[in-house]
Amino acid sequence: MDKIKCLVVDDEPLAISLLGSYVQKIPFFELVFSSENPIEALDFIQNNEADLVFLDIQMPELTGINFMKIVGDKLKYILTTAYSEYALEGYEHNIVDYLLKPVSFERFYKSALKAQERFSFVENKTDSHFFVKSSGQQHRINFEDILYIESIKDYVNIKTANQEYIVLDTLKSLEQQLSEFSFARIHKSFMINLDQIKSIAAKKIILSSDHEIPIGDMYRENFLKRLK
Repeated sequence: MDKIKCLVVDDEPLAISLLGSYVQKIPFFELVFSSENPIEALDFIQNNEADLVFLDIQMPELTGINFMKIVGDKLKYILTTAYSEYALEGYEHNIVDYLLKPVSFERFYKSALKAQERFSFVENKTDSHFFVKSSGQQHRINFEDILYIESIKDYVNIKTANQEYIVLDTLKSLEQQLSEFSFARIHKSFMINLDQIKSIAAKKIILSSDHEIPIGDMYRENFLKRLK
């Protein structure tokens, strides 16, 4: 796997220095840009390749949340802040992890491993299968075998007819990676394999395995479009 190209965006010079030094210690990371000014970072992203942003939430020119809204799913994010109350809001976006300042290297390294897993999934995906890490092992999962994927806080449960795999990832991330295939998000906590649908009721999907998965109101319209 190529090195993950990282940006550090924080309005505190000491945080820039510390996080930059941490990034340079990680063999699969490459520091390509750092700045105290999020506007400069936006300009860099428009004109250069990047993968992951270590992003402060509280910045005077532009908050980290608004930064993510502008950049969108083009990049992945690890949020850094001194204020833990922002954690829940942050996890609504495409977040790999959330670091509370002051950040120790041990905690940073755990975030780096999360990021490596997330990017490794993208590289190990083909038209018929992908590999995921579960219970300390890499498992090959054929798309056709998947019934549904359920969100469980910071993890997802990938359910097949005979097995389930608990994976450190988010449903939003998998939705982005699998939407080009025969998968659709139908609920805030569920994504299903469209090829496994047995029948559709008013508020639920019955799969070939007879599992019943609820349909969320905000997902209904897009789901019906996918079926067409």
